Amino acid sequence: MSVNADVRTTINRTDNCSPPTGFIFLRDVSTSALLPECCLLRRTSRLTHTALHHVIGSFSQTASEDGHIEDATVPILIQFRVPPTSAMAGITIRRFEEDDKETVKEIFTMGMSEHVPSSFMHLLKQPLTQMILMVTFCALLASSKSVLLPVVGVTLLLAGAKQLVGYLFNSYIDTSLRKDLDHIQETYLENKDSCFWVAESDGRVVATVACLPAEREPGCMELKRLSVRRTHRRMGIAKALSRTVADFSRERGFPAVVLYTSVVQTDAQRLYENVGYTRVREFVIPEPIAKITNFTLIEFKLDLLQGRK
Repeated sequence: MSVNADVRTTINRTDNCSPPTGFIFLRDVSTSALLPECCLLRRTSRLTHTALHHVIGSFSQTASEDGHIEDATVPILIQFRVPPTSAMAGITIRRFEEDDKETVKEIFTMGMSEHVPSSFMHLLKQPLTQMILMVTFCALLASSKSVLLPVVGVTLLLAGAKQLVGYLFNSYIDTSLRKDLDHIQETYLENKDSCFWVAESDGRVVATVACLPAEREPGCMELKRLSVRRTHRRMGIAKALSRTVADFSRERGFPAVVLYTSVVQTDAQRLYENVGYTRVREFVIPEPIAKITNFTLIEFKLDLLQGRK
């Protein structure tokens, strides 16, 4: 007995190889329940209509024998999942434990400190900064009749600006540590709708991610504290962690995941777009120095209901 299936396809990939080895799973769109039939797709296979019809046909036969479905139209979500690539081999994602605290704080601190140079370059590109440097140079040149003094003056201004950027990042790091990273258990693990995960490689914590209900977007989940050690980047760990947050949020009925990243974090922006997030808006941080330097945050959003429509 055949099943008239409304087929929707979601391909979750961890590499760029085509075609990969993996499994095709059937999921009831209305209930999100995983149906009991799956089909192994080997590396020599292709994700074609023939393969999908084979899976649906196998499911319809099983359903008929079990007596659960008879001449019904069943919305089915085809999920194609591949195993981790060799780069992800040996990586384990688990919930945070208290012994991880110092390592988590170290990963966050090092990750944020990496953005000081790019933030300084962002500051130099602002028209106000360039005007101040030019006016200072011209004023000192006119008053001293020497090139040395204006060069020294502008150099001192640049050094001061870089120190200011470093100070602002250190202040943000200290605030973040006091706000939640010194209290991860209380902030993320005592509420069923929030969590904190770490990724381990050979018993060593190499990445972190967290989520909790969003304050700016009520009803949505917010992804926070995604950071990966420099030595373990470009291995798919950040993508795996972002999917962990998405799955956690979906299981708890949240319609979307939001996150905020700064204008200078271009690698993070590309990552979020690659895993399905879309840009919602860009806004200036509500701080005087941020307004002066045009330091903005970008809001991204992942629609968790899109695959069910």
